[in-house]
Amino acid sequence: MARRKLLVSRVTKKYQATIPQDVRKVLKIAQGDCVAFEIESGQVVLKKAPSLDWNYLNAVAETLGEWESVADEEAYRDL
Repeated sequence: MARRKLLVSRVTKKYQATIPQDVRKVLKIAQGDCVAFEIESGQVVLKKAPSLDWNYLNAVAETLGEWESVADEEAYRDL
């Protein structure tokens, strides 16, 4: 049976908390990484969020402008 380990971190006035070193090691979290909080049935799971490819996302963003016209807004408003 796996051993459980309880780790505690204090929440600041700005609702920030330090991720304990043992958790950072397990999740392979480094400075600048993003984390995700998954909530299900009153339980919260902390996960390392996948990295975003900003070059790809910026390139794709340019192709999405075709749906920004007033005519499109009126046609698809009720969807």
